[in-house]
Amino acid sequence: MSQLDLTAPGRVTYFVEVILPLAIAKSYTYRVPFELNDKVAVGVRVIVQFGKNKIYSAVVKNITTEPPHQYEAKYILDVVDNDPIVNETQLQMWDWIAEYYMCYVGDVMQAALPAALKMASETKIVASDDPNLDRSSLSDKGYMILEALDLAGELTVNDVIKILGQKTVFPLLRSLFEHGYILISEEIKQKYKAKTKAFLRLASEFNDPDGRRELLDSLNRAPKQQDAIIAFLQLIKTKNDVSRQDIMEVSGSGAGAITALIDKGVFTVEEKVVSRFEGTDVLLSPDFSFSPAQEQAFDEINNSFAEKDVALLHGVTASGKTQIYIRLIEAVLREGKSALYLLPEIALTAQITERLKLHFGDQLGVYHSKFNDNERAEVWHKVNKGEFKIVIGARSSVFLPFHNLGLIIVDEEHENSYKQYDPAPRYHARDTAIYLAHQHQTKVLLGSATPSVESYYNAKAGKYGLIELTERFGEAKLPTIEIVDIAEAGRKEEMYSYFSLKLLKAIEETVQNKEQVILFQNRRGHTPFLQCGTCGYVAKCVNCDVSLTYHKTSNLMHCHYCGFSEELVQTCPACGLPNMQSKGFGTERVEEELEIQLPDLRIGRLDLDSTKGKYGFDKVISAFDNQEFDVLIGTQMITKGLDFGNVSLIGIINADGMINFPDFRAYERAFSLFSQVSGRAGRRQSEGRVIIQTNTPNHRILEQVTNHDYMAMFMAEITERKNYQYPPFYRLIKLDVKHTDQDLVHDAAKRLASLLRQQLAERVLGPEPPLVARVRNNFIQTITLKIERKNISISKVKELIKQALLHFELDKKNKGVRVQIDVDPY
Repeated sequence: MSQLDLTAPGRVTYFVEVILPLAIAKSYTYRVPFELNDKVAVGVRVIVQFGKNKIYSAVVKNITTEPPHQYEAKYILDVVDNDPIVNETQLQMWDWIAEYYMCYVGDVMQAALPAALKMASETKIVASDDPNLDRSSLSDKGYMILEALDLAGELTVNDVIKILGQKTVFPLLRSLFEHGYILISEEIKQKYKAKTKAFLRLASEFNDPDGRRELLDSLNRAPKQQDAIIAFLQLIKTKNDVSRQDIMEVSGSGAGAITALIDKGVFTVEEKVVSRFEGTDVLLSPDFSFSPAQEQAFDEINNSFAEKDVALLHGVTASGKTQIYIRLIEAVLREGKSALYLLPEIALTAQITERLKLHFGDQLGVYHSKFNDNERAEVWHKVNKGEFKIVIGARSSVFLPFHNLGLIIVDEEHENSYKQYDPAPRYHARDTAIYLAHQHQTKVLLGSATPSVESYYNAKAGKYGLIELTERFGEAKLPTIEIVDIAEAGRKEEMYSYFSLKLLKAIEETVQNKEQVILFQNRRGHTPFLQCGTCGYVAKCVNCDVSLTYHKTSNLMHCHYCGFSEELVQTCPACGLPNMQSKGFGTERVEEELEIQLPDLRIGRLDLDSTKGKYGFDKVISAFDNQEFDVLIGTQMITKGLDFGNVSLIGIINADGMINFPDFRAYERAFSLFSQVSGRAGRRQSEGRVIIQTNTPNHRILEQVTNHDYMAMFMAEITERKNYQYPPFYRLIKLDVKHTDQDLVHDAAKRLASLLRQQLAERVLGPEPPLVARVRNNFIQTITLKIERKNISISKVKELIKQALLHFELDKKNKGVRVQIDVDPY
C-alpha cells in the first residue's frame, strides 16, 4: 500500500486498486493515463466508470505497475483531489471492519465518507441559496451548471455530464462545492443550534430617575405592569440580564402584563446565546476544582493508562465524569496531540457540546448527523489538516482522518446507539474505537454510570483498568426510588387512568414547590394497537408483521418499521362492527390523560414525533430548561445526557415493558434505562425522587435499581450468561435470511443452517422466525451462531461461514434470497 515514486523518469504505466462505494467482494483495478501519473496517490479520489454507464468517485487503495490478470483494466477518467482525503491508517481500519463484521469494504467506505466526498452519477446537487455569492467570476461551464440548476432546481451528476457533454465533471463540481456555489442534496439536515434566551431591557428614555417616576405614574391603572417594572428595577441591581421568568417570579405578574409592556415599547427584547449550565453550575469556569473523589479517580485513570490501553470509569450519575474528561483532554492537547470524544446520540447531548466549547473554543469540531453533508465534509477536511484538535461526535466520527490521536473517550459506553444495525457495516463504535486506539498506540477511556456487562467483565478480569466514582459531585445526592404496585393500587381504587394516586400527588407537590417533573414512557404515539372487541382483529401493517400505532398528532395509524400509514379504523374490517378498542398507551396518550387528571399543568412531550421539525429537539429542551413546562413526558430520549437543575421528580409510568422484553440483555438494559432516567432527578442541591409503577414490584431488577446496586445486577447477569452461553463468554453471529416468498425463505434458511452445521455442529441454532417475521414485505428466518471465546479461532469460524455462504449462493434453489450477517448483534 505504500506510494510509488511517481517522479521517476519515463512513461511508466501505473495501475490503481480502488475501493468503490458498492457492496462488491473485491477491489477493482484501473489503468492510469500517463498525464495523470503525477496526480495519483494512495487515499485520493479518482473518477472511474463501473458497469455500462455508472460513474463513481473511488478511493485509491494501492498503486502498482502490475495489470490485473483476469480482465483488461479500464482507464480512470480523472483525479479529484490534490492531496489524499483518506490516510493509510483509515484504509487499514476499513479492512479490519470489513473482515470483523463480515461485510464488504465498499460498505465501509459508504458509511465512512460524507456524501459530499463520494459523489456518483446519481448524486443530486442543488444551488446554494447564499445571496452574497458572485457568479461573475465563474467559468462558462460553471455558469452553465448554475443556470441549469436555477431552471430545474435539482440535477444529478449524470444530468451535468449530459449538459456539458463530457464525463470529467467531478473536478468542476468539487470547485463549485468548495466555493459554496452548490450543495449536495443527499439529505440536508439542520445544524446544531446553540441555546438562546430572551432577556428584557428597559427602553433608554426610562434610564434616568425622572423617566422611571413618570413611567410608574403612567401605569397607576395597570398595577400588574407597575409591579413588573418595580421587580425589574430591583433585579437589575444584582443581575446583568433579567428574563421574563425572573420578573414573573419576583412580581407575581402574569405573562400578559410583560407582553403589554413590550408592546408599549417600555421593554425591549434581546436574544442572547447562553449555556444550559446557568448560575448554579461550577463547570462554566475553566479553572474548576475537583472534589477529592474526582481527584482520586483522575489519578487512578492516569495510573491505569501506564499499564493498560483501555480503562473503564464507573461513575454514578452526576458524579462529574465530564470534568474528568475535560482535564484528560487538556493534558493530551499539551502534548500536541488530538482527542476524540464519542457520545451515543449527539443531538441529545447538546449540553456536553456547549460545555466543551466553553473550554476549547475553535479547537473543537462537532461531527454528527444533524449536520448536512457539506458541513460534515468541512469537518472531515479540517480534521485531515489538523485544524480541529478535539472532535466530539456520534459513532460515525470513528471514521474521521485522525493523524495524531492521543485519547479516545467513549461516554455512556453501555448505550446500544453505538451499534449500527442497518445498513452494513453493522459495527459497534465502542469496539471500533478500541481498534482505532490500537492503531494510533493511544488510550481509551470508557465511561458510564451503568457499564455494559461485557465492559465491566473485561475490567474485573483485568483486561481493562477499572476506576470507581461512587459519589455525586458537590452536594447532590442520589435520588430516593419508590415502587408502586399498579395491581394493588387498582384494587384499592387508587389508579386514575395510568397514574397512581401516589404519583399524581407527587406531581402536584413538585409543581407547587416550583420544581419540575419528567415522566418516562418508552413508547411513542397514542395507542400501540387497535383491536376489535368482538372478533379480536388487530390493525396491522400491510408490509410488516407488526400492529399499526395510532398517532393523535397526525390522526393516522403508522408502522414504525417501514413508515406505512393509513387512516384510523372506526369499524372492524373483519366483522364489520364498530367496536375497535385502544390497547396500550404511548407518550401522546399519557399527555392526554395527564391533562384530564391535572388540567392546570403545563405539559411538554419529547419523542421522535415532537422533535421532527427544524430545531425541534432544541425547542422542547429549551422550553423545559426555561421552565415553560412543569412536566416533560418522553421516551428514552430523555435518559441520555440531559442535565436539568430544577427537576426533582421522575415518574416511570410502566416498567414492565422493558423488563419483559424477550432479549438476553433485557434485564441489563432495563436496569441501565431506569438508573439513567432516575439520574435526571436531584442533580443540584435538592434530593430527587423517583416513582416506578409496575405490576411486578418484587422483580429483582427493580430491587437493584431501588438500591442503586449495579454490582448485584452484574453478578446475577454474568452468572446467567455463563450458564446459558451468552457474551461475554460466547460470541454471537446472527444471519438473517430474507425473501418475499415465505416458503422459499423457510426452505433456504434450512439449507443454509444445514451447510453451517456440517462445520460448526451444535453451535448453530435455528432457523426460526424473529419477533417481527416480515418487514417491508420480506419474510425473515434467523440463524444464530454461538461461538465459544476460548480454544477456537473466530477468524477460522468466519472463513467457514463464508465458504458455506458461497455454496449457498451457488445453489440455484436459493436464487434471490438475501443473507444479512450481524456480528455481535447486541
